[in-house]
Amino acid sequence: MKNEKLENILCNQNFSKEEVIYLLSLAEKHDIERLFRKADQIRKDFCGEEVHLRGVIEISNHCEQNCLFCGLRDDNFTVKRYRMEPDEIIETAAKLVKLGIYTIVLKSGEDRKLDTDIIAHIIYSIKKSTNVAITLSLGERGLDEYKTWKIAGADRYILRHESCDSKKYAYYRNKETHTNRIQQLKYLKRLGYQIGDGTIIGLPLQTIDEIADDILLFQEMDSDMIAFSPFIPSPFTPFQNKPAGSVELTLKAIAVARLLLKNVHIPATTALDSLDPQGKEKGLKCGANILMPNYTPYPYRESYSIYPNRRDSNSDPFDSHKLLVDRISNIGRDISFSRGDSLRNSSFLHL
Repeated sequence: MKNEKLENILCNQNFSKEEVIYLLSLAEKHDIERLFRKADQIRKDFCGEEVHLRGVIEISNHCEQNCLFCGLRDDNFTVKRYRMEPDEIIETAAKLVKLGIYTIVLKSGEDRKLDTDIIAHIIYSIKKSTNVAITLSLGERGLDEYKTWKIAGADRYILRHESCDSKKYAYYRNKETHTNRIQQLKYLKRLGYQIGDGTIIGLPLQTIDEIADDILLFQEMDSDMIAFSPFIPSPFTPFQNKPAGSVELTLKAIAVARLLLKNVHIPATTALDSLDPQGKEKGLKCGANILMPNYTPYPYRESYSIYPNRRDSNSDPFDSHKLLVDRISNIGRDISFSRGDSLRNSSFLHL
């Protein structure tokens, strides 16, 4: 039987908070499938059929922060710490370009020893020989650093706000402030970065109401990319015995964000794929259009342990690439060989 309320909401171009909560709370299988089909159609209409690959290089697993949910937290004495040399990072990026990947994501914990000049050198060295997009995911850094890296050639910055509830944000992130995180995102946007934001689905104490607020905040911030990752408990963290987040709720969040934001880039995350062997496919079928495979080389890739049993962490990254191409092909989608710049601003469309 057709759900008239659901159909009426899906006809809207915009949603109230109550409608977002309703969509996130859908429980009947046929209603959820209807939501996913609608989100997939919107993705096709606004983003096309191509899947954009963002090649992730995890350049350091040092972190000065003590977030309660993250396996890389400073107090986790079990982590075998590493910091890649600049030449290793530049060489790995060159290999990704040869694979036809034109976005390089340089990712680390908050590691101040990767200072302004080192990161600027890496960005410039990668960019001087090819017009790839450089995305930085280095945590909160100084405003002058953001400016220097933009001048060096950085295009995008990922800084997930993770929870819109300021008190819970401070709790999860060991007294860091939500206000500062939002201000940094706004500053990055003003500098001309394409910004990536995101939230973790299923963190302890999180409510559906808060997830709805997160999605509406992405709309307010005009984010260029947003990510929804299910929470995965990590050993030797305060949340190690908490239950994992829901794959289904994560997929519903992807779908609702696609319906509301239309042309935003949304990845099917590695965390989703780690909890469900078909996680990437399911994400791509309910609104996602981005994948962010990990190309961190040995011996480092096993040590970036933000959570346990991360999919492909023990695999050769370039063998995994071949399998990923097959997985995308098997659901009738094609890999994009463009930079995949933001669709939220027409000035990015033809770079």
